[in-house]
Amino acid sequence: MTRLARSSTVLPALALVLGVTTACSGDGGTPAPIPQVTQPTDQPSEPTPSESPSDSGSTGEDQGGGAEGPRAVGTLVDLLEVPWGVDFLPDGDAVVTERETGRVLEVTPDGTLSRLGAITAAVPQGEAGLLGVAVSPDFDTDSTLFFYVTTGSDNRVMSAVLEDGELGEPTVVLDGIPAGLIHDGGRIAFGPDGFLYVTTGETGDPGLAQDPDSLAGKILRITTDGRPAPGNPDPGSPVWSLGHRNVQGLAWDDQGRLWASEFGDSTWDELNLVEKGGNYGWPEVEGTGGGPDFIDPQLVWPVEQASPSGLAYADGHLWMAGLRGQRLWRIRVSDSGKASRPMAFFTEDYGRLRTVVASPDDQLWLTTSNRDGRGQPTEADDRIIVIQP
Repeated sequence: MTRLARSSTVLPALALVLGVTTACSGDGGTPAPIPQVTQPTDQPSEPTPSESPSDSGSTGEDQGGGAEGPRAVGTLVDLLEVPWGVDFLPDGDAVVTERETGRVLEVTPDGTLSRLGAITAAVPQGEAGLLGVAVSPDFDTDSTLFFYVTTGSDNRVMSAVLEDGELGEPTVVLDGIPAGLIHDGGRIAFGPDGFLYVTTGETGDPGLAQDPDSLAGKILRITTDGRPAPGNPDPGSPVWSLGHRNVQGLAWDDQGRLWASEFGDSTWDELNLVEKGGNYGWPEVEGTGGGPDFIDPQLVWPVEQASPSGLAYADGHLWMAGLRGQRLWRIRVSDSGKASRPMAFFTEDYGRLRTVVASPDDQLWLTTSNRDGRGQPTEADDRIIVIQP
């Protein structure tokens, strides 16, 4: 296992308990200070057509727990180069991918950073490159990691065995997913059913999202060998849902419901509750109001407030990371599966936020994406920040 020179040894045990904000850089740089608590702001007054008074109450106050809001514990790792995917190994360490470099990293809960290998097939261009990562649910026996990779010809899902701290030669699981400079999707995650869910974008060609024969603009559901998963709407197709512009966030709530965060075009970003065979309307409709043929999003945001990527479920809420919005959204989910009461935290504190994941110790890991060509990086970027929900 190769130890990287640029790693952070931060978040000592006392800080984790007391919420003391500490951060340091392996090459002597000092990250910007992280506030212990950032006060929440209600979602601005732009309408959210999918939310009704019966769903959200009439008081205008958040009905979920944690009225004081989440707090930043500290920077876990800094000086990363566009971290994109994060998933956890059974021992609590995380696997992290870097979009630009193709590197696959291991990050421990105490901030130790190691290089596991690289996906050399990844071709970074525009929004593409080495994107999502998912740890096999049977990792204890198969030691396998899965990756979403943009090559010179397509997007594809690949797998590789991790043995003795070294990543083996990747093999193709599913290829032929259209690729482009934009809208490549890229989030992959194993569901409670043990199958791999894969988000794809329409690559700037909106019509592909409604084409049932194209893998673009879809959420796919496959087995670990790339075949359509049993129970898919079409037994011969990996497509689980369609009509998506660019989904980059997947999360399951505590009742096993699948949620997806999706980039809108110029008006509305979306949070969708994903149903088997559901058509989410793009490009026929952006936001709500698509009629009986399409499923409306549960919540929408003006694109300047969200441009959502990562999505996680923790502490009874969905948590959605915003790129252009530069904030972390907390969203209440009712027992009946209604999303409401979005509240924004850490607005513009850390710049563009790409990925949020729930860690095994009930915290959130939040990655910045300020070196992706669209942000304003500090000397410490990009970072992984630990959040106490």
